[in-house]
Amino acid sequence: MAWGMALSCWRVRLGAEVSTFGRRRKAPARAGRGLQGARGWGTSGGLTRKPRPAVYPSLRRARLAVSAMFFLNGILFGAWAVRVPAFVETFALDHGALGRLLLCLALGAILSFPLAGRLSDRIGADRASRAIGVYYALCLPLIALAPSTGWLALALLLFGAGHGAMDVAMNGWAAEVERKVMRPIMSAFHAMWSLGAGIGALSGGGAVALGLGPLTHFGLVALVFGALTLGLAMIPWESQRSAAKGPGFALPSRSLMVVGFVAFCSSLGEGAMADWSAVFLTQIAQTDEASAALGYTVYSAAMFVARLTAGHAIARLGPVTTARIAGLFAFAGLVVALVGQTLATGLIGFALLGLGYSVVIPLAFTRAANDRETPQGRAIAGVATLGYGGMVLGPAVIGGIGHAFSLPVAFWLIALLALGITAFAASLRPDGGK
Repeated sequence: MAWGMALSCWRVRLGAEVSTFGRRRKAPARAGRGLQGARGWGTSGGLTRKPRPAVYPSLRRARLAVSAMFFLNGILFGAWAVRVPAFVETFALDHGALGRLLLCLALGAILSFPLAGRLSDRIGADRASRAIGVYYALCLPLIALAPSTGWLALALLLFGAGHGAMDVAMNGWAAEVERKVMRPIMSAFHAMWSLGAGIGALSGGGAVALGLGPLTHFGLVALVFGALTLGLAMIPWESQRSAAKGPGFALPSRSLMVVGFVAFCSSLGEGAMADWSAVFLTQIAQTDEASAALGYTVYSAAMFVARLTAGHAIARLGPVTTARIAGLFAFAGLVVALVGQTLATGLIGFALLGLGYSVVIPLAFTRAANDRETPQGRAIAGVATLGYGGMVLGPAVIGGIGHAFSLPVAFWLIALLALGITAFAASLRPDGGK
């Protein structure tokens, strides 16, 4: 009789499990393990405390599609950046004229953020990403067709708008896929942008070696990589939409303003590294120009590797603790470079900087996409505006302070802002730190 009762209970339990299979399975929560158990990822933030399901083929395809969008954005930008000297020579640009042209590119991006946010909320981040991706790819060869500096300024404005708008849309799509996968994978998507930018730069070197002008080079990159990546992105995906009314541009909420400030602290340092790392090594570390080029290479490589692997740290430690450690890494990197003032300490410091800055922007976009008060597209656009402002202002701020005081003083300012990442990391919690 006991065996009969046990068998009967087993059948009842098996039937309950079969009836719930495929819908939801309860798993014991383990603090600090996985995204659902990580500190700072609560149920109110959009990334809920649920057991991680298997990544079905549809989610693998979605990850590939979003990765392709990030790669396309990066390779188009990298292809342009590496051919800047050709335009300097063609139009006989001095430093001031080149700075004004690059400002047009940045202005186009900043102006496009709120428009892209509204478009993403209205038609979905997936559709917006694909549509803007086509526009962005077409704008690359348009730059090479400019007959004068005036037309070049307009082309760069349009190209910058495509770059910025796609940045908002694809980060929104990435946040949606991240919520479905239930793992922190935003940094891995940003790693694909870094990979694309690097390959775009390599394509420029190859084009120069083959004697290809900017128009042929840009046309090939836009056609080949645009068709390939957009083809990978053509998958069925149901993006969230919002028809909420509101102004075309509005300041972010108070909590998102703090998130934007954290992004600003990181992006200002990133912008400074792009334009001033080689100058720092030549003037402060007293190294030659060829060796100074290693600075940004080491920084970029460290950032790429960190972004590929950061998901494990975020899942274990949570976004807040990860960001605090990231800020300390960035601060330590600048201290090492500034105190040592040699090529070796400079490269070590820049590597630490790459590790520190790698996760901040992805975490800021994830936090914005899961805001409870603001539609996803507008939230990302608001944070992107503040973050990109740091990228644009970074080189100018370093130049101004360096001219007024000294270059080390300017880099110490970046170090203080790195501590700002640590100080305000709590804002990156999905519930806004509440």
